[in-house]
Amino acid sequence: MNKIDLAGRVGVVTGGARGIGYAIAERFLESGAKVTLLDRDKAALGEAAAALAEKGAVAVQVADVTDEASMRRAFDAAAQQFGKVDIMVNNAGIAGRNFKVWECPAEEFRQVVEIDLIGVFIGCKIASAHMLKNKYGRIVNVASIAGKEGNPNASHYSAAKAGVIALTKSLGKELATSGVLVNCITPAAARTDIFKQITQQHIDYMLSKIPMNRFVEVQEIAAMVAWLSSEDCSFTTGSTFDISGGRATY
Repeated sequence: MNKIDLAGRVGVVTGGARGIGYAIAERFLESGAKVTLLDRDKAALGEAAAALAEKGAVAVQVADVTDEASMRRAFDAAAQQFGKVDIMVNNAGIAGRNFKVWECPAEEFRQVVEIDLIGVFIGCKIASAHMLKNKYGRIVNVASIAGKEGNPNASHYSAAKAGVIALTKSLGKELATSGVLVNCITPAAARTDIFKQITQQHIDYMLSKIPMNRFVEVQEIAAMVAWLSSEDCSFTTGSTFDISGGRATY
């Protein structure tokens, strides 16, 4: 593992109790940062914190990314405990069930968009206001290759992730001269609990689209996020970083 210097930095990771969020938090701790995990699953947060404790300073806050008041309380608690927040990773998300557009219940579509897009907006809103005061920050949003290409039978997820890409571009421009940089990543699928929400047929479809013929490892995603969260990332904002095993070639 290459060393990325995050010493003295403080990060917040949504959806940090498991999967991609957990791997990002682990990489941050190994790179010298202090980290607060945000998740709505209190029990999973406790397990994650216990597992990560030997790697560095880690705290947890129960939060619902779709509830601005809940997120603000959790973010403010993280900033108070560690003195500031330098890095915000908006990672929490769901896949939703697989439907054709004409068969998808509107409520199911709304739920996915609420968590995967509105939740990212709320995280960006709260973090950017805090970071502007400090004149430094790194915001990394976890989108998806589906937001670039539009996966069939996953219109809600694809639309939400496309929105995350556009949100990143807009906010990156708004903050471009502030010292706060905003970028997003568009990974291919990783084997996490999100696979439990989708059909085997859809999983097979996603794998068939990846030239490397494998799913991305969560540690590979964490490595890219760690660089985007570092001072070495200094002239890149509003950008989208592909990590799809060759699926996206544009």
